[in-house]
Amino acid sequence: MRDDASAALLDLARGIALQAAEFALDARRGGVSVAATKSSPVDVVTSVDRDTEALIRRLVLEARPDDGIVGEEDDTRVGTTGVNWVVDPIDGTVNFLYGIPAWSISIAVVEGSDDPTRWRALAGVVVNPSTGEVFEASAGGGARLDGRRLTVNTDVPLSHALVGTGFSYSAEARRAQAEVLLELLPLARDIRRMGSGALDLCSVAAGRLDAYYERGLNPWDHAAGALIAQEAGARVGGPRGGAVTAELVLAAAPALYEEIAAALRRAGVDA
Repeated sequence: MRDDASAALLDLARGIALQAAEFALDARRGGVSVAATKSSPVDVVTSVDRDTEALIRRLVLEARPDDGIVGEEDDTRVGTTGVNWVVDPIDGTVNFLYGIPAWSISIAVVEGSDDPTRWRALAGVVVNPSTGEVFEASAGGGARLDGRRLTVNTDVPLSHALVGTGFSYSAEARRAQAEVLLELLPLARDIRRMGSGALDLCSVAAGRLDAYYERGLNPWDHAAGALIAQEAGARVGGPRGGAVTAELVLAAAPALYEEIAAALRRAGVDA
């Protein structure tokens, strides 16, 4: 797809994400509660998650009725154009539930096969409704925060790196993740766990984190943020240095990426 087409998709994605952000923030001000749980009793979903995704889907289909949609809260819609919208209506639902201002609307536009590891990201937008910040990128067009060009931190060794991560909703997986963290923590400046993978990837792009890794993410968690980090100069990869999968997402400037990947391998992660 041409660069101008990616830019047009970014404009559309930004407008939709901003409408969704306003909708979700208004709903949050009115108070929220748990509507259901998913993979475990602590993996919650609110009615606002569902309503926000429904709004995003409606706006996408009004503008591009033949595209596909892959979302967290509803079934995949198969399109005919080869373009898919990958939607996380609220990334960081627990933060949203508790009123912690670190949750986001994440929308990516991708093209390619049904296999997420073979998608080519065209555009991505991540909005933090609590702060009003808009992170965005288009393929080959660079990454921006509220219009300002973003560049990852470079020449930072692991010993001086602020590293973000996250944890599974599964108690067993969380225990294994904690064991990896015990190996990595003494090697880094410090660790942060903020609760939104999309915002963590954007924080790498903005230099608020030097690196980020997490296991167990879904495509809608990282599709937009990964493009934003890449366009800011980060290397973003998964198991064995390949594409991001549910096994691993790792993002950092290239030299730091290699150092963290080596540390993760020593801790038993197939980085």
